[in-house]
Parts: sequence; C-alpha cells; structure tokens
Amino acid sequence: GLVACNAGLRLLQGHRVVLRADLVAIRGRVALLSGGGSGHEPAHAGYIGKGMLTGVVAGAVFTSPAVGSILAAIRAVTQAGAAGTLLIVKNYTGDRLNFGLALERARAEGADVRMVVVGDDSAFAAPKKAGRRGLCGTVLIHKVAGALAEAGASLNEIVKRVSAAAKAMGTLGLSLSPCSVPGSKPTFQLANDEMELGLGIHGEAGVRRMKVSGAPHFLSLLGSPPSSGSHSAPYPAGASVVLVVNNLGGLSCLELGIVAGAAVRSLERRGIRIARALVGSFMTALEMAGVSLTLLLVDEELVGLIDAETTAMAWPNLTMAPATSQRQEVLAPKEGPGTTQREPSTGTGPSAARVQQVLERVCSTLLDMQDELNQLDREAGDGDCGHTHARAARAVSPAWVMTGPVSRQLYGLFLTAAAQPLLNHDDLPTWADAMDAGIEAMQRYGGAAPGDRTMLDSLCAAAQALHGLRSPGATLLPVLATAVESAEAAAEATRTMEAGAGRASYIRATGPWAPPAAALVVMGDVAAHPMYPQ
Repeated sequence: GLVACNAGLRLLQGHRVVLRADLVAIRGRVALLSGGGSGHEPAHAGYIGKGMLTGVVAGAVFTSPAVGSILAAIRAVTQAGAAGTLLIVKNYTGDRLNFGLALERARAEGADVRMVVVGDDSAFAAPKKAGRRGLCGTVLIHKVAGALAEAGASLNEIVKRVSAAAKAMGTLGLSLSPCSVPGSKPTFQLANDEMELGLGIHGEAGVRRMKVSGAPHFLSLLGSPPSSGSHSAPYPAGASVVLVVNNLGGLSCLELGIVAGAAVRSLERRGIRIARALVGSFMTALEMAGVSLTLLLVDEELVGLIDAETTAMAWPNLTMAPATSQRQEVLAPKEGPGTTQREPSTGTGPSAARVQQVLERVCSTLLDMQDELNQLDREAGDGDCGHTHARAARAVSPAWVMTGPVSRQLYGLFLTAAAQPLLNHDDLPTWADAMDAGIEAMQRYGGAAPGDRTMLDSLCAAAQALHGLRSPGATLLPVLATAVESAEAAAEATRTMEAGAGRASYIRATGPWAPPAAALVVMGDVAAHPMYPQ
C-alpha cells in the first residue's frame, strides 16, 4: 500500500524489501538499510528517501526479517554503486542475529558493510546483559545518518557520528493498553485504571505498573529526562535536546498534544533547551494506546543534521526553531465602540425567588437524569448528552453560564434571541414573543424544522400554547400548564418520526443497509488480506 501510493518507492522483486526508486542517485554515496518486524508503521519504510534511508527490510508482525531478504537488499544497493552500506538495527536478539548473518555473507561476497545497533531504552536502572532495547530514538539515527550520507560522508565517519549520537539518547514509554498481534489475544493485561511504564514496542510488558494519572504526573515519574551517554546521569541544566513525543499507535492527537505540552514545560523547568520537537506517530506498536518520549542531546552541528532536507514521507515538516511554552500570545481585540455593556441583574426583583426555584428544579432534574440521557444519546450520537447537561447544571452561576457541545450553542442561540424582546418589556404577551424569537434563531442557524425529530418539535408545540398569553385576561400558570402538556405530547410523538436533522439523521432507523458496490469490493479485498486470518 505504501509503495502503491508513493512514486518514490519500489519493491524488490521476490522479497519484502522497499527501496528508493532513484537508486542511481546513491552512486558514490553510502547506502543506509534498516528494518525489523512489521507493526511499527510508519517505521521503517516511511523513512525511505533522499536524506534518510535507502531501503528497508520488513519481517512479519513483530518478527525479524529473513536473512535472505536482508542480503538481497545489500546486493541491490551494492550493485547500484553505493560507497559502502550501513545497517541500522534496533537492539533485539533476532534483528542482531539476522542482520549480522546477512552482513557476514555480504562481506564474504566482497561488499563493504557495517552495522550500528541502537539501544535507547531508558526504563532500566542499569543495562542487562542483552543491552537496552531499540525504540523510537532509532528514527533520529536514521535522520542523522541520512543527512551525513547525502552530504557525501564516508562509511567510517557515519558510523562514528551515529554511534556517538546513539549514546546521547534515551527513550521511555508509557501505555494505557496492550496491543494485539492480528489473530491473537492482547499481549498483556491491564485493568481499566492502570498504566504500564517502561515498555517496549513489541507488546511486551514494562518495568512498572501504576494507577492511571495525568501527563504531568507521568513526567514527574521520570525523575529526570532519559539518561545521556552512560544512561545514568540526567542532562544538565543548559543542555540542548531534540524531543520526540511518539504515539505508540492508539493515542488520539489530542492526548498526544497534552503530553507534548507537559513535556515541554517539564524540560523548561529543569533548565533544558528544546532545540527541536517532533510530535506524531514515528514508531508504533500496532494499536497500543501509549506514548514514548525520546531525548537526544545535541549541539549546533547535530541540529543541522536533524534540519537537513529529506523526501522521506513520514518525516515531519519541522519548524527550524526551538520549542517553548513561552511564545508571545496574540492580543485579543478590544470591544468596538458600538458594544453595549449591560449591568448584571442583582436578582432582587419580585420574581427573583421564583426564578431561583425554577432553576434549582431544572438543575436537580438534569443531574438525576444524567445516566438516562447518556444512554439515549448512545443510540444516536456519542453518549455524552447526560454528562453535558450535568456539567451545565453544576456550572449554573449568577451569570447562568452553560458548558457543553451542540446543546450549548442551541440554548445560547435560543436565550440570546429570546432576551431581546424582554429588554424593555416584561408583560405576558412579550414572553410569547420571546419564545418565538428564540425558536426562529434556532431554526435559522441550526437548519432544523418541526417534524425533524429534534427539540424544536417540543419547543414549537410549547410556543403555540404560549400564544394564549396574548389573549385579553390571560393568566400565566394555566397557559404554562398547557404549554408543558403540549411539549410532552410533542416529544412523545417523535417516537414514530424519522430524524431529519442532527446526529440521529445519520443513524439507520429500520430496514437493511446496503453499502455501495465499490465499498463491498474494497472491504472484501481487505478482509482477505493474510494479516487477518480470522
């Protein structure tokens, strides 16, 4: 799929290998090959291009690539005229063995091949015999090596420079969920209120399990940024770093942004300068709802290599400037000369007590119905209607401020428009005018009408009853009682209606659904893919 959608990539026939389409461009330059198990997309093939990798070798999900395919990739770049080949490998036993065996066979054929093993995991207090696992920091090594190769650096120089960079880098991961290899069960179990700290990228459990907490608490657990050089001492105040906030697969962009903001503020408090910040999905673990943080200690020259141009599709279009939480804000415009300031009501009029009683009753009713409203909303929307109205009830203040999504705008439109007729009059007929004005505004901006199975069905029925206030000698309470009965009857009548507006209009009411023929063809192809054995 990646090759089909990117003209700059080519498959190596007979192998799960992707190469640059312009292999002729690497003649006289060092070729860079990397790879590993699938399931880490956009790694590794997303980093192929001018200024990054020459090619990658993919294994099955979370499985090291075949030796024969690695050797085939080395032969391909060697025959294209590369001035040596560097294998960039994450520190996992299978990858080290398979890439190492391919390297030895290639050397036996006369190829000039070297290998750099990246181990940036900072979860352990001290390296185990196997060494630190290779994590998202490997992507930064791809970038540094790619910039050096594009500039014409020798194989020995690239090995020396990227080896030094790898020692000045650390990564720590955190997840709210495990992941599942297609056709298998989750790789580990987490309770709903737990999160896993210090985990790898293959679904393996981490080094510590704790209760779910916010991003600032997670960052405080680090104690200090991921370790530099020896992986034992924190970066000193005044140090300059590149920060990578990496989505492990299932985190939303919103959550990723929260972590990124917290990370920037945390580093700033420690006196660390963030020369560059990368935020996104760089090296994932299938659908794992987690995040990893990588720090690379940099100098001006290393930052220049990070900034160097690349055509790799997964490398972000970085702003060549430091990250900071102290950017100057745009000043908010002042109110125009025609803006009218109204004094807030003191709430001491003769009807103030009754208004307060009504509001208290409305709020208590909304709080009692929270679960019921949520359940109703799940049938046609996102299931937050009860929460929204409960927040509104709790937030009612002397200013009667409401919070919430679509309902907030509808109520705001209604009340703002309804208030206009009441500014200078307070007689009974004006209250009917206010109801009409509010409904008209809702229809104008919301696009719904009576009969569309929305709140307008009840409101319009109530408004019709309130027109009785315009009759000579009308009194408030009987007309209000009639309005309530009319609204309830209209709400009940919506049971048999088909929704014509709002979220419910997208939900199938009755009868079977038939997808377009083209959709059936595509879905059939996807379902037949070998990754989905079930």
